[in-house]
Amino acid sequence: MIARRKLGTLEVSALGLGCMGMSHAYGSAERDERESIATIHRALELGVDLLDTSDFYGDGENERLVGKAIADRRDRVVLATKFGITGTVGGQLTVHGAPEYVRSACEASLRRLGVDHIDLYYQHRVDPDVPIEDTIGAMAELVTEGKVRALGMSEASEPTIRRAHAVHPISALQSEWSLWTRELEARIAPACAELGIGIVPFSPLGRGFLTGSVTGSGFAEDDARSRFPRFTGENLDANLRIVAALRELAEQRGVSAGQLALAWVLARGEHVVPIPGTKRRRYLEENVAAAGIELSHADIAAIEAVAPAEAFSGARHPAAQEAVVDKT
Repeated sequence: MIARRKLGTLEVSALGLGCMGMSHAYGSAERDERESIATIHRALELGVDLLDTSDFYGDGENERLVGKAIADRRDRVVLATKFGITGTVGGQLTVHGAPEYVRSACEASLRRLGVDHIDLYYQHRVDPDVPIEDTIGAMAELVTEGKVRALGMSEASEPTIRRAHAVHPISALQSEWSLWTRELEARIAPACAELGIGIVPFSPLGRGFLTGSVTGSGFAEDDARSRFPRFTGENLDANLRIVAALRELAEQRGVSAGQLALAWVLARGEHVVPIPGTKRRRYLEENVAAAGIELSHADIAAIEAVAPAEAFSGARHPAAQEAVVDKT
């Protein structure tokens, strides 16, 4: 059975399941609701109980899918969802954090999920036009009312996290963290460790890139990766060379490149719970197996030597998407 870790006040599996791709972002052609639900059920069988979704994924469809999957097994799930991204304008995400919106978004998520409470409720992106104290204050009211158990934030800066935590304890920060995305290590990760806030890395496999499964830029038009700088042109070619070296190192250990990359994230600390996304049982099982890989200091040094963060080419987001990441 997979190990357990703490996210603030919550105890969860050491690895979660990101459900976004079942309904959103990575192309519609390969989506299969039956297989997605079977993947969620298999995750629970394997002891993976942290399920992650958002009201933005598929315009609410992902919450409905997750709700359908857990309808008869709610007591086995630590259910996380998010609010705050309301759409896109000119390719840029729009965000909303006003107190009245927080409440209406939560009520809508509860209905779509078919549950009476959310275990971990995240602000998906910080609204620069609303004081964080106001947004977190409204979220705290939901905790008092029993609609939410714990609060989280996503892609928030260190000063914003501290201000939010002063209003109500923050249990988890969800931000991108992987071998090729390590910006939070300078200030944000130490602040979370100091404050007792868990970290939930999304895209711990670099949106699939670090598994070695990406061999070219032939993504479908509705696959968001076709617009990400790291997946195109000269950036792609340079990054493929690094992953080839990672794959060779993994083969020496008898594991896959993705498992080695995921084990590296898991080794960041006992308060770190990555949520690799998949909509297929076979990839889920491969990811869960990574939780059993123990890395020595020498192993970690070898991984970072073949895949140093500064060697990867390209910005992690298109410019319009990067604009809504809180950097204050």
